[in-house]
Amino acid sequence: MAEDDNRRPLASRNAGWARSIARRLSAAAVTPNQISMASMAMAAFAGAGFWLAGLADAGLRAALLLAAALFCQLRLLCNLFDGMVAIEGGKQAPDGPFWNEFPDRLADILILVGAGYGAGVPALGWAAAGLAVLTAYTRELGRACGLPADFSGPMAKQHRMATITAAAVLSLLEPLWYGHNEVLVFALWLIAAGAAVTTLRRAATAVRALRAR
Repeated sequence: MAEDDNRRPLASRNAGWARSIARRLSAAAVTPNQISMASMAMAAFAGAGFWLAGLADAGLRAALLLAAALFCQLRLLCNLFDGMVAIEGGKQAPDGPFWNEFPDRLADILILVGAGYGAGVPALGWAAAGLAVLTAYTRELGRACGLPADFSGPMAKQHRMATITAAAVLSLLEPLWYGHNEVLVFALWLIAAGAAVTTLRRAATAVRALRAR
């Protein structure tokens, strides 16, 4: 199976700024695995931001939500650059496939569970995290069966992070209608439902492809 078949298609990978940063990282003493590990730290900060925002007063809550949104995006940047440094930078390592997947699964859990606790709905946060991990498991199960990686949505990783980031920013407007955490709760329901649909879609695609052999 070609290497490109197992890479998430990202338009940002071809952007000039991304290529420039990737070249600098490739020239530095930075490994793709270290960047992947950094993504877990970014996710931990994001999850903590969501969680603590649920305990904070208005001013501090806004700052924590903005920090959570920022660290969600930094997590995605780590996900972008680890692959670019590995492939385009020629720094692939034997244990690279492990560090390409494991941090992503932990990051989903840290962010979504943190958001669930911060919004006062921990069970929903765990459900969204579990379903997010299940989308990746279904993709990898297809690969284990010899199929190309299926990165389809509607709630693939980049969609989940866009949703929870937007929810963090929109939550800043909740004082306008005397609300509290409704935006985050809605986002978590959207992620959970979308991840369930994504899992079923990927599973159905894999079964059809295997039956067609």
